Parts: sequence; C-alpha cells; structure tokens
Amino acid sequence: MILEDYRNERLRKLNEIRERGIDPYPAKSHRNSKIADVVNHFDEKKGQEVCIAGRIVAIRSFGKLAFIKVRDYTGEVQVFMRTMQRDPKHTSFEDHKLGRAPLSVSEKDGMLQGLFGIGDIKLLDVGDFIEARGIVDKTQTGEISVFCNHVRLLTKTLRPLPEKFTNKEERYRRRYVDMNVNPEVRERLVRRSKFWQATRDFMNSHGFIEVNIPVLEHTTGGADAEPFVTHMNALDEDFYLRISHELPLKRLLGGGFEKVYDIGPRFRNEGVDDEHLPEHIAFEAYAAYEDYEDGMKFYEEMIKYVCMETWGTLKFNVGGFEIDLDCEWPRYKYADLLNDKFGVDVFNPDREQLIQILLENWEAKDLKKDDFVKKLENTTTPHLIDDVWKLIRKTSAGPYWVIEEPLSLSPLAKKSSENPLVTERFHPIIAGTEMGNGFSELNDPLDQLERFTEQQAARDAGDAEAQMLDMDFVEMLEYGMPPACGWGNSERNFWLLEGVSGREAVPFPTMKSRE
Repeated sequence: MILEDYRNERLRKLNEIRERGIDPYPAKSHRNSKIADVVNHFDEKKGQEVCIAGRIVAIRSFGKLAFIKVRDYTGEVQVFMRTMQRDPKHTSFEDHKLGRAPLSVSEKDGMLQGLFGIGDIKLLDVGDFIEARGIVDKTQTGEISVFCNHVRLLTKTLRPLPEKFTNKEERYRRRYVDMNVNPEVRERLVRRSKFWQATRDFMNSHGFIEVNIPVLEHTTGGADAEPFVTHMNALDEDFYLRISHELPLKRLLGGGFEKVYDIGPRFRNEGVDDEHLPEHIAFEAYAAYEDYEDGMKFYEEMIKYVCMETWGTLKFNVGGFEIDLDCEWPRYKYADLLNDKFGVDVFNPDREQLIQILLENWEAKDLKKDDFVKKLENTTTPHLIDDVWKLIRKTSAGPYWVIEEPLSLSPLAKKSSENPLVTERFHPIIAGTEMGNGFSELNDPLDQLERFTEQQAARDAGDAEAQMLDMDFVEMLEYGMPPACGWGNSERNFWLLEGVSGREAVPFPTMKSRE
C-alpha cells in the first residue's frame, strides 16, 4: 500500500469513531503512572491498578485476547486485553486475570466513556496514542503487563510511522518521525540538554550571573562572521542578528557586573558543514579582575566538569583521535607552531608563501582549484595566516592550549605586556578543532577604536567577515571597564565529543524549503 492508501483507511476509521460519538482527540488524560515506574518497580506495583498512556508500537489480536505494546518517553510495556464475562460474583484479581470479571467498566459504560474493548481493536492502529487503566502483573510467559478490558483513545494518527528511516534529508526534515523510529536521536538531545545544564551549574556555582542579552543589534560584532540582516517595522530600521554575545556582555562589565554569562542562539550567514551551522547555541562568559592565565585554569576545569556530567568520562575516540582530557593541558604559542611546521613568520608574513602552502594542501571538496586560487587572491593576509594555522589544527589530537595569537587576528584581545605583537588569547585544541576562545579583554578605548577602524576599513574593502566599527562600545570603554577575561564556546563542542555532525546533533536543522 502507498501512503495515500494507508491514510485513507485511517480516515475511514476516524470517521467511524466519530460516528460512534467518541472524541478521537480528547484534551484530558488520566495517566497516573509512567511506564518505567511500572516496569522498574514491579514488585511494588504488582496487583495495583495503574493508568498508563503512550503510543502504540505493536498490536496483536487473537479473538478474545489482544496484546498492545505501548511506549511513553520512559519505556515500553504490554497491555493485556481480554473479553470479560459479566458475573458480579467474581470480582477478585485472580478472577479478573482469568477473564471472569470486568476490571473497571462494562461494555456499555465503556462505550459511553469512549473506551475501546476487544471488538473495537480494529479501529486502532500502530502509532495511535492510548490510555490503559488496569492491574499490574505478569503473563504466563513472564512479561510484565497491564491487565485491562478496555483502552481509551487519546490521539488517532493518520500517517503510519515507517519501520526504518535512514535517508538523511528525510530524517532532518521530519525529525519527529526520526525520533520515534531512531530513539537514539532523542537520547542525543537529552545529552545536549545535560551539556548546557552542566555548563550553567558550573558557572552558577562559581558566582556567575546569567543575563540574557538582545539577539537584534544595530551594530554586530565580537567575531569574524557575516551577519544576517532583518528589518524592524516598528522602528523602520534594519537590524542584525547577533553573531556573538561578546560586546553586550562586556557592556554589563562596564555597568558594574563582575561575573556574567549568557547561553543562547547566535547566527552566522555562512556555509553548512559538519562543524558549522548558520544558527546554533553558544555560550560566552566574562569575569572582571581576571586575565587569560586565570581563564585557562578555570575553563579547563569547566570543560572537564561538563564532559563528566554529560558523558561520564574524560576519554573519547573522535574522528580517529584518541582523546584523554584527564591531564594538565600543555601550552603552545601560535607563532611557534606555524614557524615549526611551515616556516611561516606570522609577524612578517610572506603572502605568496602562505598562498603556496594552502595550494599544496588544497583538497577538492567544495571548490575547484581555479576557484580556490581566486578565493585565496581575494583573502586578506591575516585570514591566510589563520587558514594555514587550521592545517595544523585539524591534525592535532590535543588537548593543548594555543596561546598568543597575533594582534591582526585578535581585534578585541589585550596585547601581551611581554610582546606587543601578540595578544593574551587562548584556544583549547581537541580532536582537530578549537573547543573555545578566550582572552584578556581589551579595555583601552583608544586602542579599541584604532583596531575597530582597521577592521571597518577591511570590511569596506570587501571583507564581509571583518568586524564593524561600534562607536557605542568604544564610548562604554571611555566610561571605563575593569580588566577582565572573556570566554566563549558553542555547541560544536557537544557535536565533536558526541561524534556526529552539527545537523545530526540539533533537533531541527535548517533545510532548503520544499513543499
């Protein structure tokens, strides 16, 4: 049968149910027990009457007997149905099990209450939601069951769930089907929730305050990314969807907060791959009177805590990398890594050398070689340096910290007091990716204005990812912001350690529209 045939047959059943005066979509459920409670505490529940509810995952009917497998969020249990004889003299539970006494309602009362007996099973389908009130016991084969003579329909479904669901595009488009057929998808989202809850718990326990900041911004910044643009009718002005939480949170430091963070969505109008989604959840935090040395100690501890709370381990196998986070992570300087691997001098970069290195390591994934050459010719030198660094990063198992990025790559980080050509910036490198970004925050308003001006010039020259000149932020710095350490990481950390792509790890990945 094709889907249309299945749907037409279920529509026919729906009409028959309604003709009987039964509401196939009642608002009220009388559930008083979750299935896991019945199964996991059988010794306590045995002989007790419970009311469970869930989706039908299997139906078997044999004349006067029926077995319905029901699933809720917590687990599955069998509902054992049997036609009851109407003999009021037999009312014990043993009589009920033998089919000699109604447990709760008669056929007549059942019809009035919208209940389905054995004779009505044909109107139910796999996928429907039902409620079953009955006695907890085991069948002769030893299976824990809820014994009853009627069930109540809660939701009549019109489309059958597939037995298998493996096509990625269809899975992403119909995630609600995917979660039913492939329950590991739902379990992954539970871990994703634990990941962020553990982050909140750690930050709150260390005196940080969560402050939700705006998503719509007049001027967006805090990262090298192209923003989405939207229009607000009330003000008749264009706004940007934030690409980072950074600048508003630092304004809070200027306003007197000392430890703040926010967890929420950010938006970057860029490509989609295993490590990047245009919309994703991110976390940023700022602590006054701390520097990047303090930050590395603190966020190494945080990452370990979150991993233990989410997965219960600090050891991972990710993309062929064997990772053990249970150590003190070493530190390597950005300039030393590029010089040792490719002989690149990040302070006096040779543009042609950088392009040649990237061409030698070109992989025909997204761009043809001629298109790749054109892209490199139009890429700024700081971004070429960063692309060369990524060649090193993607082969690094870690964990380790890469520190002291060049000033040209860090427009919001404070200069090192020992080397003014680099910044007090740090990234944890784990399994070929950067698991976060932090630095001693720049709070010199004149220095910040100069860097913003350079970034705006690059933006005006065609670099869509260069940062915007944010004069309001500079003004805030002129009023004064204390020295601080800032940090940010996205849910890419979760995707990486979970061992799946970004689209696989979010509930409803963005897809091209389709009727």
